[in-house]
Amino acid sequence: MEVKIGVQHANRELVLESEQSPDEVQEAVAAALSGKSNLLQLTDDKGRRVIIPADRLAYVEIGEVSIRKVGFGAI
Repeated sequence: MEVKIGVQHANRELVLESEQSPDEVQEAVAAALSGKSNLLQLTDDKGRRVIIPADRLAYVEIGEVSIRKVGFGAI
């Protein structure tokens, strides 16, 4: 699934593909925002960790992976 993370004072959002379920990501975000954890830690589908200070989160968008269309198709 695709996760987009907005970080305060950053021009670009972070986009990662994760094998975590939407509920797992939502729980991690909720824990970071409630103060249980000072960091939001997520793992992408290649095993890399993304760690963001909770006080710098602007938004988190959780969604399905979008399939990119290539070529010309019927409209």
